[in-house]
Amino acid sequence: MTTTAALTPEQARARLHELTVIDVRTPGEYASGHLPGAHNIPLDQLDRAVHVLRRAALRGSLLVVCAAGDRSARACSRLAAHGVSAATLTGGTTAWAGRGYDVDRPEGARAVWAMERQVRLAAGSLVLCGLLAGRRRPRARLLSTAIAGGLVFSALTDTCGMAQVLARLPWNRPRAAGLDATLTALAGPSSP
Repeated sequence: MTTTAALTPEQARARLHELTVIDVRTPGEYASGHLPGAHNIPLDQLDRAVHVLRRAALRGSLLVVCAAGDRSARACSRLAAHGVSAATLTGGTTAWAGRGYDVDRPEGARAVWAMERQVRLAAGSLVLCGLLAGRRRPRARLLSTAIAGGLVFSALTDTCGMAQVLARLPWNRPRAAGLDATLTALAGPSSP
């Protein structure tokens, strides 16, 4: 099993020309701004890409990024379990952009909120709905209780079921053609 390394934004910027950058955020998050030259492979599609990433890692170092570093660290661990060595970007694209480094945005791409922000909106809205509906039907407050319990569970386990559900919404889903094109580009030249 390989170990997971971490690069600071400064280290990654200095080595960007020699790194293959994999962005594991949702396609919508990726479209809102990503490291120059980054390839989008959403975390939920990572298993589909392991064989291609293994070949890419043989050609040079992999850098895995997300918004803040949590998803990329999980991706690096999953890759390490498959014998693929990769580094994560400390602080993610948020830290990268915060230092004023360039981010690429596809022409005409619609900006989508970061997954963490989508989760906060959904959770807050559901709690508020539960409390408001509970004024007429007290049992409706159970919705707020369930969301609060889910947030506590999420914090304790460092997982987020709500993010997994939100990632399935149309604006967060990869287009099959887009992911296939990314995997083809990463695969490099075919062997004879």
